[in-house]
Amino acid sequence: MTDAAPKLRILIDHDLCVGNGQCVGLAPDVFRHDENVQSTVIDPAGAPVTIIVQAASYCPTGAIRVENADTGDVLFPPSE
Repeated sequence: MTDAAPKLRILIDHDLCVGNGQCVGLAPDVFRHDENVQSTVIDPAGAPVTIIVQAASYCPTGAIRVENADTGDVLFPPSE
């Protein structure tokens, strides 16, 4: 039996988001641009966790935070 992927909570800080689109390009089933050309989450289960974390890491302003929704553990950004 394989372990199921964790349920994710993806938070976007719209004070930081500049609409660069790196997340949308890498995970278009998870992220999209809203009417203000800022990223928004459409489906936190729309891609594998590794792709979502990679998309968050590509954000040039660090506007994306990825957490395990059940435990609250932060998957991205890494703790310092």
